[in-house]
Amino acid sequence: MTPTPLRTRTPVAAALVAGLCLTAAACTNAGSTTASNAAAPAAGNSAAAQQVATPSAGTAGPGCTYQSYGGGLSKVDITDGKTVVGFSQSEATSNPFRATETASIEAEAKRLGVKLVERNANADVNAQNSQIEDMIAQGAQVLIVAPENSDGLGPALAQAKAKKIPVLTIDRTVTGSACSDFVAFIGSDFYGQAKIAADDLAGATGAAAHVAVLSGTPGNNVSTDRTNGFLDQVKSTYPNIQVVASQTGNFNQTDGQKVMEQLLQAHPDINAVYAENDEMALGAIQAIRSAGKTPGKDVKIVSIDGIQQAVQDVVAGQLVADIETNPRFGPLAFQSLQDLYGTAGVQPKVIIKDGHFTAANAQQALSQGLVY
Repeated sequence: MTPTPLRTRTPVAAALVAGLCLTAAACTNAGSTTASNAAAPAAGNSAAAQQVATPSAGTAGPGCTYQSYGGGLSKVDITDGKTVVGFSQSEATSNPFRATETASIEAEAKRLGVKLVERNANADVNAQNSQIEDMIAQGAQVLIVAPENSDGLGPALAQAKAKKIPVLTIDRTVTGSACSDFVAFIGSDFYGQAKIAADDLAGATGAAAHVAVLSGTPGNNVSTDRTNGFLDQVKSTYPNIQVVASQTGNFNQTDGQKVMEQLLQAHPDINAVYAENDEMALGAIQAIRSAGKTPGKDVKIVSIDGIQQAVQDVVAGQLVADIETNPRFGPLAFQSLQDLYGTAGVQPKVIIKDGHFTAANAQQALSQGLVY
């Protein structure tokens, strides 16, 4: 079968909302795993609100370079206008996170004059494997991949490795070794986000609550870290907070609502909810209302992501707080690729700064356009 011709998309200019750490405490740090330099300004971003990843004091050792990656690569100039960079998006851009993530990649590619090609797997990991393999067959020299899940991209990664094509992963990790199977991971400190969520929920409940956990889709590092971070923080710090139920809502609003309805019936003593993303939190709000209870009063809710509707719910008092997952990866991704082919190299994990939306700052964040 003749491969489908590679679609070259002209990157669209986007007025990207800013990735500002709204409070010092909100700037999560992954300790020795945090790496990379501050990102260069991107088109459409204000200078005061750039994505930042500061080197940790514990970071040591050389970064991954094109000479050391996967047995060695030929050097290319990412910004020469000739190098083809493929971008594999995992989910539909009807999702605000994915829309902002895609726009950030496109805007930075345009700013740098990068030849960018794109595919969207629409939440199908098999399709994502096929699309990545297609981009390789059609001449992509470098790949930026937002994985659908952490375990399912083995075939595509193996082909990229065999063809000596570097793969930079964003927002989720993949199975394998940094600087061998993939260059590095760029994303949030998901474990740290969950610890902040536990602290927020403790503050809203007097550190005594019966909590339902709406966990994310199994099989990816985001769900694992957001679950473990919350449970570890509760266990170590809040002995009077009990997790009475935990069930996956698959990062989906409809599933989140159905699961929350079931949990409220089975555990009428639930008075707090930790949702591992905003979509499930929005579903939980509907389920709580359907049960004749008031979200934010009878049941306290903390969530993670930072989409506009959820931050509006923080202002309205329906959510206690919302920890941002910053999707504006463009500057960090392309800087990391330039570092790969330069002398600086890329550390295994590059942690992006996230905001933290509470009753004290949520309205200001909305007014200033800091929410996606």
